[in-house]
Amino acid sequence: MYGAESAKFYHAQHTARGKDYRAEAETVVEQIQARLPGAASVLDVACGTGGHLPAFAELIGHTEGIDLSEPMLDIARTDLPHVPLHVGDMRSFDLGRTFDAVTCLFASIGYVSSRAELHETVRRLALHTNPSGVVVVEPWWFPETFIDRWVSSDVIEWEDTTVARATHTVREGNTSRMEVHYLQASPAGGVRYFTEVHRAMLFSREEYVEAFEEAGLRAEYVPEVQSRRGLFIGTRR
Repeated sequence: MYGAESAKFYHAQHTARGKDYRAEAETVVEQIQARLPGAASVLDVACGTGGHLPAFAELIGHTEGIDLSEPMLDIARTDLPHVPLHVGDMRSFDLGRTFDAVTCLFASIGYVSSRAELHETVRRLALHTNPSGVVVVEPWWFPETFIDRWVSSDVIEWEDTTVARATHTVREGNTSRMEVHYLQASPAGGVRYFTEVHRAMLFSREEYVEAFEEAGLRAEYVPEVQSRRGLFIGTRR
């Protein structure tokens, strides 16, 4: 989960690296509408700063978001004052209502820590979906597609701040461990350094399908979209 410091420039940093939230949202909506024409409501789970929500609201209609990180939601609330946003854990949340579609994007599903938690999370997504509704999950890399010892770096300008970011990602058993280092410089704050560690599970394609099927969802996998990680689409039986 991203902390208070990185949340401030999370959206700007990923956009600068080429992440196109609008195009990704359009791809997801296309998949939803192909299976449920007329879908009119969507819940985005692990919505972060809400990068996909404006397009969802425009293309689908009623849109809500939920995330575990208060700092991320604080930013989303400022940018999207009319979108209902909730604090909650994707493994255990219960909003007491359902939607035509439920999404969990940007590989957020990888933050669960076991197969049991994967199953419980997908079950939660399904429980918040209307009959014949659609669940869309963007996975983290599969074990065979993950690149061990991956290094990336970038420098962005955000408002009056310059941020240099460098990452190193390694495989540790059935998880990936990404160490992120930030160097932040601004006129008021000077130069600051901080670091974060993100761990994500390397589930197989079969493990995702198993979780979907157990949750009562008919599972499909659409390859090569969303940064080439693909999408799992589940339709409620």
